[in-house]
Order: sequence, then structure tokens, then C-alpha cells
Amino acid sequence: MSLTVLGLSGALTHDPSAAIYIDGELIAAAEEERFTRDKHAKNRMPLEASRWCMKFAGLKPCDIDVVAFPFGEISLTSPARWHYAKRYWYAPDRALDALFNGNRHYRRNVKKVQELLQELNIDWNKIEFDAVEHHLAHASSAYHLSGFQEKTAILGIDGKGEYATTFFGYGENGVIHKIKEFYDPDSLGQLYASFTEYLGFEMLDGEYKVMGMAPYGDPSLYDLSRLIDFDGEDIRVNTELVNTVGLRRYKEGRKGFYFSQKLIDWLGPRRKGDIADDPYVHYAASMQKMYEDISLQLIDRYLGDILKETGKLVFAGGGALNVKLNQKILGLDYVKELFVQPAASDAGTAIGAASYASWKRGVMPEKLQHVYLGPRYTTEECIEACENHPEKPAFERIADVPAKAAEILAAGHPVSWCQGRMEFGPRALGGRSILGCPSHPGIADKINEQIKFRERWRPFCPSILDTVAKDMIQTDHPAPYMTITFEVAEEWKHRVPEVVHEDGTSRVQIVNQDTNPRYYALLQEMEKLTGNGVVLNTSMNRRGEPMVCSPADALNMFFGSDLQYLFLEDLLVTKQKA
Repeated sequence: MSLTVLGLSGALTHDPSAAIYIDGELIAAAEEERFTRDKHAKNRMPLEASRWCMKFAGLKPCDIDVVAFPFGEISLTSPARWHYAKRYWYAPDRALDALFNGNRHYRRNVKKVQELLQELNIDWNKIEFDAVEHHLAHASSAYHLSGFQEKTAILGIDGKGEYATTFFGYGENGVIHKIKEFYDPDSLGQLYASFTEYLGFEMLDGEYKVMGMAPYGDPSLYDLSRLIDFDGEDIRVNTELVNTVGLRRYKEGRKGFYFSQKLIDWLGPRRKGDIADDPYVHYAASMQKMYEDISLQLIDRYLGDILKETGKLVFAGGGALNVKLNQKILGLDYVKELFVQPAASDAGTAIGAASYASWKRGVMPEKLQHVYLGPRYTTEECIEACENHPEKPAFERIADVPAKAAEILAAGHPVSWCQGRMEFGPRALGGRSILGCPSHPGIADKINEQIKFRERWRPFCPSILDTVAKDMIQTDHPAPYMTITFEVAEEWKHRVPEVVHEDGTSRVQIVNQDTNPRYYALLQEMEKLTGNGVVLNTSMNRRGEPMVCSPADALNMFFGSDLQYLFLEDLLVTKQKA
């Protein structure tokens, strides 16, 4: 008997997405923002993403057996609600609400799911509804998709789910076991996010900017340890400074932040603007180091024994997108292989809830092979989009797209590359990318200033051939998803300087011919022309916008920037009028 599971995320009012599993195979997954063109799609449910996933999978509403959602009920006997109430004593309305009405958000989420299913014409009375605890969904998205057969350590670092913020556990024979959880407000992820706000960026969007800023600073110049007490076993965030709610929040006009006036009094005014300057670069460096140090000690305390036994670790939650931490984790003596779920933030909990629901019903989810899980478009659909676009672009069919694109790149021009199925998760991996030649001086600045309109100090990442990976990053560890930074070999720092960060590392994507043959062919052509099987790769979007999805999105982005070349499937699009 067949099993079809629709996974939904959006439990915490951001990054809604949908995913379809059929008999353990992940058929489709997509984020709502890509369809609505509203970054993070806040306060929405994944309506358009669900519609697309079902259409792509060829499913009618009556074909859905299970709907899985990453937010569960938490019992009053759980330590989570009592911990929350005790730690939020200064906001008694919240403390009492946790004790007497602690599943209010769960009930609200169930209602939102019911309303969504009604719009999708899925009969609530004819499906099984599986409410999966948030951090269990994160854990499943990493463990069940890793393909690891051995006993596997599981790490989850997030802002928060229902109440939990951090998860330590292990997987064995498909079963996930909890070892330890921390509860709100004692959250490493939320601490990093609160400090992200202080450093002038938007929470849920700017954490990677803090990480990118950190290598420009000196972590020893400022001691931020008063933000959190850590005794080697437990964390206790100083809510007089960060992770604040209610009257403790610092305000600018009507906007409240997750840090207090006391933080401003201590460290100075909140950073504003795009400049990475003193002292804020040093604050970023200090925060990054503290996050790494505490995380590594907690891994040792709660997962060390398992890792010494098998060496396998999986990681999910928003904190897993901190690629610098991931490099440090992989550097631990007892970690042999690290799998970071590529859509590690809350968008990935749609996959996690669905994979857990599938496993629970006796159908083991398959190993994740790639994240090209979104929409794809034919060349004919791309032609139609060009003909309908108000700018009336010129376009021509190209017989050998990789060779032509490599020729343009090698001449020093950026190209936009819209090919095949759209990626699921935050990283462009050769489906919806802007590309450059990383040996061409100044190409990174050119893309930053003229196309991406983003901060000059932000690093760019390389996509590389699997045949050059070991030589360039000095390891044969898998790296298909840009989730880990690696030290770049000295020779390669000189060969591809535009994709090497300030600290000598790169967040690499190793490209495999089986999963993306056209992108692989492009890299092979680049190797012929430049001697390096490497391209600079960044997501195809402008600052503040989600990654493009459709040919129309790609054309809008193309004409809203200084890009001159766009490859839409077999078409080369240029700005000369047709």
C-alpha cells in the first residue's frame, strides 16, 4: 500500500514551505517565498508551495494520506513550560500563559493548517494529521536524510520551537533518542539572532552577515561573556541584555528589539548602515567565537561518547547554517563525517515533519541525493516569458550552453544562470545562480555593487568540480551543499582569489555530474579555458528579495540590475531590444 505525506512548515510565522514524500521518496519541496516574491513569507502558510508540490507530483487532494506539521503539544508535566515560566518571571503575563495556556500556539497552528487544507480541497476528516515536535522535525530532517547507517549523533541549534531551543540526541536503527534539550529563553540561536539585530541586521536574515563580518575583527578585543553563563553543562542567557521580551526590550519608535537598553549602555549605539567598522567588526568576531566555543563544548559534553564510537554527526536548525562553526565541528578529532541538512532553518522542517511521519508508519525516508526539488521550465516556456516581458529582450537558442557561458565568464563578464529545477533551501547550487570567473580580478566587487546591491565585505562562494576538490580544499569530505567552510590550499588562493574569504577559507559546493550534468559541463568548460574547474556562485536575487523561481522572475531580476547575459535553459538572453 502506497504512503503519500504532505509536509508543511510555517509553524513559527516565517519560512513556510511544503514537501511531498511518496513511499519514502522526496518528490518535491519548495519555499512559499519563491512564489509570492516576499522574502521569508512572514505570517503566511505555504499555500502556493503546496499547490505546486501536489501538481508536480501529480496528486489530487484525495491522494494525500498524511499531513505532517512541525509543531507539537507540550504537556504541563514537561519541564519546558515550567522552565519558561520561571525564566520569564519579569513578564508575568507570559509566565502564567505558559503554565495555564501553554499550547495556545499549537491550537492556533492546527487551525491554520485546517484552513490551508480547506483551500487545497484536502478533507481534514480523511487524512491523518501528524503534529511533530519542532526539534524532532529538525532532527529527522538531518538524521533520516543523511543516509548514515551507524549510530549517529544528532545536534539541533535553533531560535526555538515550541519551548525547546537546542537538541542533543542520537539516531539508531531509524529511532531518534533525546539526550538533552535546553528551553527558551536559554537559546544559543536566539542569542546570536539578538546580537544580529544589535549589529544592524534583520533577525532570521542577517545572521550570515555577522558570520561574514567576523573574520575582519579581533575576538580578543571585547569580552561578551556576560551575555551568557555557561558551566560546561548548562547555558543561562542573561535576559537583562539579550533574548528580552516585554518592557525589557530596547525600542526605536514603535519597533522593539530582542535586546535591552542595558546592552546599548554597555556596548554603545546599535550599528547602522553598510560599513563593517570598529568596534562592530570586533563584536561580530567575539560573538562568533563565543558561539563556536560553547557549541563545541556542548557537543563534547553530550555527544562526545557517541562520536568517539562512530564519528557520525548530523546537524539541523537555523544554527546549522553557521558554516564557520561547521568547519570547527569537522575539525574535532572524533568527527569523521558531518551531514548538515542543507535547508537547515525552519523551511526544512517541512521535510523533517514529513520524513518523521513516513518513518513512523514504517516507510524509511531515502537518503537525500540533491536539493533540486523545485519547479523547472521548458525552453518553450522561457521563450514565451521573453516574448511577454515588457522589455522585449533579445534571445537566441544556443546549441552548447555550457561552452557559450564559459566563454562569456572567462572574458570577465558575470552571467545569470537559470537552469533545471530550483534549489530547496537558502543556497544557490547551480539552478538559480549568478556566476563569475573567480580568477578575474574585481569580479566579486562588480557583482556586489552592480548586481546584488549588497555590502562590499560579504564573501562569495565557489562551485568546484569533484575532480579538483581534494587538491583545492585538502580533504575528500563530502560538500555538495555549501554548508561547511574549508581551508583553501595556498596555490588555489592565488588561482581563484575572488572566492577566498578574509580568513583563507571558502564555503565550497562540490558539483557532481549525476545530480547536475549541465552545471558540471560548465565547470569542465571553465577548466579548459582558465585552468580552474571553479566558478564564483551566488544566488540569483537582488538584496532583500528571495531567489528567483520562474523565467519571469529571472527576467525581472535581470532588467533590475546591470547584468548583461542571462541563460534561460537553452536561451541566451541579452538586453538589446528584440
